[in-house]
Amino acid sequence: MSGRLAIIGLGPGNADQVTPEAGSAVAEAAFFYGYKPYLDRLALGPHQQAVASDNHEELARAKEALAKAAEGHAVAVVSGGDPGVFAMAAAVCEAIEAGPDEWRALDVAIVPGVTAMLAVAARCGAPLGHDFCAISLSDNLKPWDLIELRLLAAAGAGFVIALYNPISKARPWQLGRAFEALAAVLPGTVPVIFGRAAGRPDERIEVVPLALADPAKADMATCIIVGSPETRIIRRDGRPALVYTPRSATGPDR
Repeated sequence: MSGRLAIIGLGPGNADQVTPEAGSAVAEAAFFYGYKPYLDRLALGPHQQAVASDNHEELARAKEALAKAAEGHAVAVVSGGDPGVFAMAAAVCEAIEAGPDEWRALDVAIVPGVTAMLAVAARCGAPLGHDFCAISLSDNLKPWDLIELRLLAAAGAGFVIALYNPISKARPWQLGRAFEALAAVLPGTVPVIFGRAAGRPDERIEVVPLALADPAKADMATCIIVGSPETRIIRRDGRPALVYTPRSATGPDR
């Protein structure tokens, strides 16, 4: 029997934001590998088994799941958000490339989910309405100098920037340094959105100007969206403001 592996995105945490495709993929799998808080979102049946691991063990988790699938089982690796955005899909691909030939023969499906920047953007308007990019501030797998170079390049080119993995106990200084780098390029009035746990009961969305952006407002459950000089705020009496980036842009003076 040929095994199969589904890499499933569970969205930002609200059950209503889990796609029907993801729900079907969960129903079809027998073994589930993932970070425990993501596995805890699943309502598994008696024929299904969860194998939890630490959030820093992505490659080992991928290899274990591939080995199980190679035995002929229906296996799922679960991620929060979208599995292809700073998540498990790339780890599985890395393991397949470096692993035995039998892993390349597996039926592999990547099931998309709602990633954090989309969930946060939807809660406050349309900040991603023009060109944007996503940058992870984690320097576990790349040097900080490269991260800072990308931040400066993206800000200088006028991109709206979504910041993933902004801060943790092991990485307490990177977000503050990122704000300093961005402030050297962008006006202090550029809106910065702190979106924590978007769509969940403990959701917190706050919009501040870049000049007042405080790293203490963020944790690992936060996705931050830094606007461009084109990004605007529509104030509304009695209703939350709308943050949006117009579809058009003037570009630099020539």
